[in-house]
Amino acid sequence: MKILISAYAICPDMGSEPGMGWNWCVNLANYCELYIITETEFKEQIESRLASLPQDKNMHFYWLPAGKDEAQSAKNRRMCWNQGDWRFYYYYKQWQKRAAEIARQICQEQKIDILHQLNMVGFREPGMLYKINEQRKKGGKNVKPLVWGPIAGYGSVPSTFMMKGGIKFTAFYTLKNILNYFQFNWHKRVRKMIRTCDALICATPPIQRAAKKYHNKESLLISETGCFPVETSVVEKSAKNNTFDLLWVGRFLYTKQLEIALEVVKKLEHIDNLSLHIVGQGSSPEETLEYKQYAQQIGVADRCVWHGQIPNQQVQQMMRTADLFFFTSIFEATSTVVLEAVSNNLPVLCFDACGMAAVIDESVGMKIPLTNPEQSVKDFAEKINFLYHHPEELQRMSANCPQKAQELSWDNKAKQMVEIYQGLI
Repeated sequence: MKILISAYAICPDMGSEPGMGWNWCVNLANYCELYIITETEFKEQIESRLASLPQDKNMHFYWLPAGKDEAQSAKNRRMCWNQGDWRFYYYYKQWQKRAAEIARQICQEQKIDILHQLNMVGFREPGMLYKINEQRKKGGKNVKPLVWGPIAGYGSVPSTFMMKGGIKFTAFYTLKNILNYFQFNWHKRVRKMIRTCDALICATPPIQRAAKKYHNKESLLISETGCFPVETSVVEKSAKNNTFDLLWVGRFLYTKQLEIALEVVKKLEHIDNLSLHIVGQGSSPEETLEYKQYAQQIGVADRCVWHGQIPNQQVQQMMRTADLFFFTSIFEATSTVVLEAVSNNLPVLCFDACGMAAVIDESVGMKIPLTNPEQSVKDFAEKINFLYHHPEELQRMSANCPQKAQELSWDNKAKQMVEIYQGLI
């Protein structure tokens, strides 16, 4: 099959959007011939990596800069990676418009079977690949089946968590919640894309429910990121010193709720050998210091180990020796670190919300409902206390992780997508 893919962000050896774009493409190329339109920022890294891939002949790249000249491209890239800069969407729309022109040329030159709008995953900019079908219909030609997704970005920060984040945070996320609703329901091109795509792939349960509720659109649930199953043993955990180690990884943002993790440790002060290992930092040294001071203030500083920002390989090594991955985020798509934990046979404790709700089940972890900060501290503490006194449950979940990692692996996701392509053809 020949698949035309529009993916603004692609880069090997990165996380987030660029890593997601790369991993989808490199795994799909094992089964399909891909014609990929992408931005030029990571062209050098992509071309360097392609030389070592056996499936490189199945990946044809079409390079499209972020702007009409180098100065504008550099400016647009800065806005893109500065999360929260809404100005980027104006230029991103222009990029999608130019990408649709290139896609039209590719369709004239190649016998393309499927059009796939892959990333960015945020639903706010659906691209313009649907215009190719509109023009082909006018010319009396057969249309190409169109796939959109995985998409995410729909959902809201619960009001019960907002006020604790301060006035600025509350105002920002109240506005974002309102915009989410109106953009998903009334944005002209979002509505057009949802109506005209032949397969809609949703990354999280909230956006899947919204597609059905507001547009009566059936969709498939496939998380946007995947696992790299690795060989690791449960024995590594049991062979360590007599400690009970919780591992927390993330940026020190309010939505990551590190504060809840610290308060849970306070509530579990009767467990003498419990430690919270914290990987990450704030956006500034002052922000990092604030959390350390809060740990001191509530009396848990001696139970916290602050690792700062460390290489991913070290994080994964910590996952192989920790007892439990403690993920307290309240607003995510599908976090890569959650899947890395599963890949390293580390059971996960998280909220039953966002993308985590779809990938974590009782076989490899535990979830609590997303209620309010105070109740969440109680619920998390109860789960950890149970697991501390029932180590056989941790062993059971750890032993189930390899099967879950295979289920969520990139290769398996590529096979799922190929089945969708074949069904449409």
